[in-house]
Amino acid sequence: MNSDSESAYNIMMIVKKRNEEMFKYALFDLDGTLTDPKEGITRSVQYALLHFGIKEENLDKLEGFIGPPLRDSFMLFYGLSPEQAEEAVAAYRERFGETGIFENIPYDNMAELLRSCKEAGMLLAVASSKPQIYVQRILEHFQLEQYFDAVVGSELDGTREKKEEVVEECLRQLEELVTGKGQTVLSQIFHHDNCCMIGDRKYDIEGGNRYGLYTIAVSYGYADEGELEAAGADRIVDSVKELKDALLKG
Repeated sequence: MNSDSESAYNIMMIVKKRNEEMFKYALFDLDGTLTDPKEGITRSVQYALLHFGIKEENLDKLEGFIGPPLRDSFMLFYGLSPEQAEEAVAAYRERFGETGIFENIPYDNMAELLRSCKEAGMLLAVASSKPQIYVQRILEHFQLEQYFDAVVGSELDGTREKKEEVVEECLRQLEELVTGKGQTVLSQIFHHDNCCMIGDRKYDIEGGNRYGLYTIAVSYGYADEGELEAAGADRIVDSVKELKDALLKG
């Protein structure tokens, strides 16, 4: 970030300063935020591309598939038609569902961060565009599911694939826990001062902003240069330690 953009961004941070020290609710993206999924995702994309005779040896070139919906990425990066993208997703899942799902690792000290948030009385949720069945298996495999009050992903048929749809369902489930109703996210229970969305891509930030949440972007994930600033993140942190401080100290 150059000096002018950094100055403008610091001004934006002042304008968006919160009024409370600690959040009551936090929504976490999964890939690139809680865990580093690069090997499993990129090797599974590599496998799917071979279905169309496309050989991609450089896994770094496939990092753009981490975060957004797979169908969109196959069309965007490799020019596949919607029908071909569906085939590619099916091929991807052949490998990912058995092998790629566990070629993954939680970021250092993430379990400690989540445990500290729970001990502080926060309600936590996972909001991921990945199919929910995979999200749950990953959390269980790494023993992280115990920290979350709600876990929401997409469906295998593509339903609830957009991040804003996932965020809305997370808020609905959290509202149900708080009020026993959970019929609407327009009840003003969740707002900029008490609820945050945490993620590593613009989709996470845009999804949180859609519902007026405070947005924390993690730079240790897979965003392109300048992506998080352009998306309008309220705060950008560079490590799990900084994220912990942002959540618990304000």
